[in-house]
Amino acid sequence: MVGKQKITGPAFFIGKEGDGLISFGSGQPDLPPPKEIFKGLENPRLFKYGLIQGDKKLREALAGEYPKAKAGNFVITNGASEALDLAMRVLAKMPGQNKILLCRPYYYSYPPIVEFAGLQPIYTQLKNGLIDLDDFKKKIKKVKAVLINSPSNPTGRVETMETLKAIERITKKLGVWVISDEVYKDLIYGRENYLIKGRHVITINSFSKTYAMCGLRVGYLYSPDREFVQKITDMKVHTSMNTNSMGQAMALSAMRAPRSYVKNQVAIWEKRRDLIYGGLIKLGFDLWKPEGAFYVLPKIKNTESALGELYYKYKVIVYNGAWFGAPGRIRLSYALDEKKIEEGLRRIKKFLKGKESWLK
Repeated sequence: MVGKQKITGPAFFIGKEGDGLISFGSGQPDLPPPKEIFKGLENPRLFKYGLIQGDKKLREALAGEYPKAKAGNFVITNGASEALDLAMRVLAKMPGQNKILLCRPYYYSYPPIVEFAGLQPIYTQLKNGLIDLDDFKKKIKKVKAVLINSPSNPTGRVETMETLKAIERITKKLGVWVISDEVYKDLIYGRENYLIKGRHVITINSFSKTYAMCGLRVGYLYSPDREFVQKITDMKVHTSMNTNSMGQAMALSAMRAPRSYVKNQVAIWEKRRDLIYGGLIKLGFDLWKPEGAFYVLPKIKNTESALGELYYKYKVIVYNGAWFGAPGRIRLSYALDEKKIEEGLRRIKKFLKGKESWLK
């Protein structure tokens, strides 16, 4: 828009709040973390350096969630982002292909993280927001690793059990690494998560979404391959050293919260999903119905103009689908309360007046 700062990427919006803004942008839960996390923080040990691999008690607790896992199979990281970054950098030093297979649409940080490691991303196009196994089988033969994200940011879709098991079989046969980004694994509407298994599987997760602890930046990497885990640890000592000690203590306390905490959160997300999905459908948008996470990815023409006008005129933040490899769409997070979702939908309705052709 004339006279307004150009919106070039997600960094333009991250952290913006107040002043009447309705933000469907950043995927940051607005729900409270478990009350348990605030206990025992007076320990002075939490202000000192910790183990590079991560607090042992936290890793032991995580091992209880993975079959036959031990504390030594985990590295606690600065959010899932560091786990992904370290995994890519270690893979880059290993012999073989330098290509990584990404599913498109993708989380916007995936291609840069791959490229920063000196690797080359190639893409398999999703079909109706889900992996097309025929295309996947063609592309998988050309890569060192594949990065899977289910439930997905930005689509909100969840891969079927059959697809995940097929990926498990195919990659095992070919000796291709699987990086499974499961930061939304607890936020699925309808079934339990399926953990992809195998020696060459690297699971990435975080406490940010399940426990609403984004700002503490506590994530982790899990792999049955202890040699790979050791390589991650050896690299981490030269980058960030130990992950925030107090954040790790709070993460351990979060794991001790009743399971009802997560169940109650999921019920709220599902209700919000129904609200925003139904509202966007009523406005004429074409979009997939999310089965997990808290995102929708509706189609719209003139996305850059839409972003600018929605933000500068209507004080509504949405993200450009092109940032996620999905041009002609916008991504909305429904990590905000129902009243704000309803107000945001009202503003989007006003924005669309006279622009109905943008949805066709």
